[in-house]
Amino acid sequence: MPPWPCGRQSSRLSESPRPRGRGPSEESSGPQPSEVFFGRRTQIVDLAAQTQLPGMFPEREFAEAGGLMAYGSSAAANFRRAATYVDKILKGAKPADLPVEQPTKFEFVINLKTAKALGLTIPPTVLFLADEVIR
Repeated sequence: MPPWPCGRQSSRLSESPRPRGRGPSEESSGPQPSEVFFGRRTQIVDLAAQTQLPGMFPEREFAEAGGLMAYGSSAAANFRRAATYVDKILKGAKPADLPVEQPTKFEFVINLKTAKALGLTIPPTVLFLADEVIR
């Protein structure tokens, strides 16, 4: 496989940014795409900047790393909801009896530094909709 354009890391997807377990099913499944992308977010954002491509990403950390925009479910809210599941399980609930929930809080983050570097003007109405604007 060719190296990443930024030249800092190998493009082998088997190099997971997080350590995996030792079980046979975990080893054979490999990293999930979101793990690979999240672990290489700085590299992805750098590549977008080098090629002058505006990017819309699924997690706020991409915008914090220099991506133009991010829209996705709030990780903090998801972790809080997961804690309620753990609490219910520790109190005796059967995991199979607990409902599957969809995320309820979403975040829209705009990076104005990146917009300026790309020569883009974000309309005030869009800025007003953002949960966070990075200046």
